Amino acid sequence: MSRDLSGANWYKSSFSQADGDCVEVAHAADAVGVRDSKDPEGATLVFAPREWEAFIQEISAES
Repeated sequence: MSRDLSGANWYKSSFSQADGDCVEVAHAADAVGVRDSKDPEGATLVFAPREWEAFIQEISAES
């Protein structure tokens, strides 16, 4: 899946340190993007919203 997320609002967890190794996430109507906060111009992983929700549910169940 490939989507244009150039105008998306990216955010990272409030638990992230200012100089930490973090990922950023952006939500669009038909996609969720994930990228490395240290390399915002680098590769972006793109998921369908239902795939992202399944991922979040799975990691929430394990914590």
